[in-house]
Amino acid sequence: MEKVYKELEKRQQEALIGGGEKRIESQHAKKKLTARERVEYLLDEGSFEEQGMLVTHRTTDFGMDKQVISGDGVVTGYGTVNGRLVYVFAQDFTVFGGSLSETHAEKICKVMDHALKVGAPIIGLNDSGGARIQEGVRSLGGYADIFYRNVQASGVIPQLSAIMGPCAGGAVYSPAMTDFTMMVQDSSYMFVTGPNVVKTVTNETVTSEELGGASTHATKSGVTHFTAANDIVCLEQIKQLLSYLPQNNKEKPADLPYELDDEYREQLEGIVPESANQPYDMHQVIDGIIDENSFMEVHKDYATNMVVGFARLGGKSIGIVANQPMSLAGVLDVDSSKKAARFTRFCDAFNIPLLVLVDVPGFLPGTDQEWNGIILHGAKLLYALSEATVPRVTLITRKAYGGAYDVMNSKHIGADYNFAWPTAEIAVMGAKGASEIIFRKEIAASDNPELELSKKEQEYADKFANPFNAAQRGFIDEVIQPKDTRRKLLRAFATLENKEVVRPKRKHGNIPL
Repeated sequence: MEKVYKELEKRQQEALIGGGEKRIESQHAKKKLTARERVEYLLDEGSFEEQGMLVTHRTTDFGMDKQVISGDGVVTGYGTVNGRLVYVFAQDFTVFGGSLSETHAEKICKVMDHALKVGAPIIGLNDSGGARIQEGVRSLGGYADIFYRNVQASGVIPQLSAIMGPCAGGAVYSPAMTDFTMMVQDSSYMFVTGPNVVKTVTNETVTSEELGGASTHATKSGVTHFTAANDIVCLEQIKQLLSYLPQNNKEKPADLPYELDDEYREQLEGIVPESANQPYDMHQVIDGIIDENSFMEVHKDYATNMVVGFARLGGKSIGIVANQPMSLAGVLDVDSSKKAARFTRFCDAFNIPLLVLVDVPGFLPGTDQEWNGIILHGAKLLYALSEATVPRVTLITRKAYGGAYDVMNSKHIGADYNFAWPTAEIAVMGAKGASEIIFRKEIAASDNPELELSKKEQEYADKFANPFNAAQRGFIDEVIQPKDTRRKLLRAFATLENKEVVRPKRKHGNIPL
């Protein structure tokens, strides 16, 4: 028995150091935290319970029987983050390049199954060269096993992915199906096919960073939601993000202690310029409404004409979807519609109330938008908000024109409360364009068409460039002063605490993908 214990101790020590001194001293490990360091930093001190430390691969081909390392390139288990249970797996690039084998995949699947059973978030720290080619289809089957579990867990438990090294080929599809993806600048990349294949097939010369680096996916593709300067910042982002989320879809996010005061915010007065064509920063509106320093923006550098993110209002977690007049005047386009729709669906799945801030002149016109499917992508946002059953409150700060008024959480698609500032303009289109159509004959017959257009424009503006017509119809619940906004929103969300919506029974809807 003593011999058995000594062997066990030896193998545990081997697993804890990643399989040998040579791997620890590798260049890759020197540049970044090791897999175990990442897990230890992420979780509360002393809380990590490892599973599968002694697992080894089963391959005997190509000399693999002489390279048996405990753990098989992935650290798995559970622990706590700020006292809350989470399950985690961290791929270890120092062991076979972090490549995924049959047993490597089985370890990941096991913690995913446990997380789903007990209703706890699953966090994946990805750092892998891809499928282990010595195992052939068994490694590919391992990926598919993980993908299947990603889908089963979707909307049930939060799934977070941190890309902290390479992630290529089929490996990219697991993070793509999780709820949020983080990437580390200059040390992580994601792509389906690498630069060499791209060069061969399309004759394009591109680096790994240009093709699939953190900056590329944060600004161009929208694949990643957050970028970090290094591993430590990335892990801190995961901790911060978790603080806004519930453990699973049956719970609500935890509230922070908060004592109500008068809640008036004078800084909200005067943010909207007098000129309808002058931009302003919607972040100022957000900061004036939410609890101080509580906004965590998602997809910050992608589709910047739309702002989405998590915040707290009176200590409670909320999701914010807002047009950004500083970028493309806040119009809805292909990318911003997808961005807002995805965020909306996440919040709805995990019981996070939605606040929608509206200043939208319409949908972006042009052949590029039409040919790239603005109809379908705009419909995604319309579908997502119409489908959402969480508390939904809308504030129109300035423009709400055309179909974009309907899409941005209007009363007509089920919003619970709709407020407007006195600066709000709710109409089919702007006064100038509307006047040119409605009063075309009068303007053409006038001795001074420009003056007549100006008069008609003012006439239309007086009638529609305000929120009162909509309020008279009941489409706006109340026209409020900017300084009173936070107080009104606190009360509105408080009334919706126990909101319940009964939907027709169905397998699932058919969102326009």
